[in-house]
Amino acid sequence: MKVKLFAQIREVTGTESLEMAVPDDATIEGVRQALMAKGPQWREALSANVLCACNQTLCDGTMVVSEQDEVAFFPPVTGG
Repeated sequence: MKVKLFAQIREVTGTESLEMAVPDDATIEGVRQALMAKGPQWREALSANVLCACNQTLCDGTMVVSEQDEVAFFPPVTGG
């Protein structure tokens, strides 16, 4: 699966995108937890309020994902 990281998440982790293998029953939350296990900067970047998308559609952590999916994590957008 391809994982893309945006804004502060990309800056803190120093990673724009990566490929990762996931089990058949993987969820977005499982992917997030696996990434947070990579180290303290990953925990810092992904433990706060984070939005996620699968194949460019916003979703929540319960969505089941597969090897063919593209998952993105990004901070909430604020505007004025």
